[in-house]
Formats: sequence, C-alpha cells, structure tokens
Amino acid sequence: MRLPRRHFLRLAGAASLLAASRIVRAEDFPTRPVRIVVPYPAGIAPDIVARMVAQPLSEKLGQQFIVDDRPGGASNVGTEVVVHADPDGYTLLVTTMTNVLNTSLYDNLDFNFVRDIAPVAGLVRLDLVLVVTPSLPVNSLAEFVAYAKANPGKINYASVGSGAATMVAGELFKEIAGVDLVNVPYRSNYLPDLMGGQVQASFTPIAQSVSLIRAGKLRALAVTGTTSSPSLPDVPVAADTVPGYSAYVWDALGAPANTPAAVIAKLNTAINAILADQAMQAKLLDLGAEPMIMTPAECGKFVADETEKWGKVIKSAHIKVD
Repeated sequence: MRLPRRHFLRLAGAASLLAASRIVRAEDFPTRPVRIVVPYPAGIAPDIVARMVAQPLSEKLGQQFIVDDRPGGASNVGTEVVVHADPDGYTLLVTTMTNVLNTSLYDNLDFNFVRDIAPVAGLVRLDLVLVVTPSLPVNSLAEFVAYAKANPGKINYASVGSGAATMVAGELFKEIAGVDLVNVPYRSNYLPDLMGGQVQASFTPIAQSVSLIRAGKLRALAVTGTTSSPSLPDVPVAADTVPGYSAYVWDALGAPANTPAAVIAKLNTAINAILADQAMQAKLLDLGAEPMIMTPAECGKFVADETEKWGKVIKSAHIKVD
C-alpha cells in the first residue's frame, strides 16, 4: 500500500519525536529510584561493594540507588530478574566472575549472560592468595610446587564448591604448574579446617584471609593477580614462579540488553568518577579490592575474555556443578 505523502511525513515526524523523547529521557536519567540487584546474600563482597557505590551514585545523580539482594541458584536467580527487566536503566545488576563461570557450568539457563546483559562499568577486582596450613613444610611458591610434584595427590585444597571461583583458580594452577592437587569442596567456612591442617591449601580471597595471615595462622605463598597486592605487599606474585598464571574475582555492573547507550554512558561516567575518588579507593583497599575503571566497551571485552578463559578451564578440568 502506498501512503500519501502527507501521511508519510506525519508518521516520520512522530517517529522523530519519539526518538527525541528517548534522547531527552536518557539525558534526564534518572527521574526515579534505581534498583541495583545483587544476586548474592547481604554481607558478602558484591553486596558490600554495591552499597559502597550506591550512596555516592545517589548523591551524584539525584535519585536513590537501592540495593536489592536476590540470592539463589549460584547468582542465576538475581541475574534472570535483570534479564527480564525493562531496558531503561532503572534495574541494574552486579555481575561477578560467577556469571561467566555459569555460562559453561549450566546447560539449561533461560538466558544468555553475554547476550542479555549489557556491560555498564567495572567495579572492583579482588585478588586471591594461595595460603597453606602452617604445618605444611613449604615457605615459598617454588617449594610448594616442588613438594606437590614430589607428593602427587597428597595436597588437598579447599574451595567453596565445585565450579566456584576458588576451585577454578586451583584447577588453572594445577594445569599451568603441572601439579596434582585434590579439591575439597565446602558448603561452609573452610578456614578452620585449613588452619587445623585437615586441608593443606586454598586459593582464597585476600579479604577473607588477610587477618589470619598477619596473625601467623595461615602462610601466604603468592597472590594470584598480575601485580602485588597493597594488602599483602611482601607476598610475591604467583606468575613470577608459575609464568602465565593469574586468577582473581571481580565485580562489575550490567543492565538489560538494549538499555539506551546514553543511559549506560551516564552511569559509566558517574561510577568511574566514584571509583577514582581517593577516599573511595582507601575504603576499597581495606577490603583487599582495587577499582576497575573501564568504559562500557572495555568492560564488555573484559567479560568476554573472562568467559573464554574460564570456559576453557572448566572444559579441560571436566568441572561439573554439585
């Protein structure tokens, strides 16, 4: 059907007005409270970081940013909430390394994390530290590798579950270092058993173990990031002894796919300014975290790279969820 020229111009004008209204809404964003979904319980690192960022975001953008903890399903429950939310910037998701692990661990998810969550900004990176029980007769990472090679299958390392970050970090270490370690998954706190020698090692978040390291109850052999940790400045980097090895957990911010680019850009600018603030960086350092300042494109590439890296580890180690 051929439209009269006047009708066509009227439709084109309406489309232009709609596009313009969307731009205005993006520029005015936010005009009401914004929900930050954290797919974990209150009180652990992603929730703490979200609350640290939410308050200054509220101050910068003039609307309340509300943290909404939605734990369950190894972060899949909260993630799905955001996947199905309106793509208008008013529902955001704290994403973590667990999200990229889940893309390889679960075959029946009702969403595709990389496709359905748009990257908004990086938040923080938290290095792990390889710690051992003080009774293990090693004082350096080189000694640990040598001891593990001389005693294959005799070193048990604790993790918080099959497929968890603390496990895949250990499996990658095994592969690169060429050692045979045995994973012992825990559903509760494994640190008492580690201190007591029931398990001998763990790739554990620095924030959870730094006080025990300083008290001499655990021995730190190496941090697993690419640089030394300000929280443990005297502990060497694992890659210095095991070239090519690195592992860390991280938090970032995402939004439903098709969220307007202008809204994402506005959020990204505000978050990066918050992370660049020296007072905020000092608070993060107390948690053993460092800011991860990125553009949305850089954040998207980071997530894609992490998905590929850990997907290979999960496949080669034949890791299955419990």
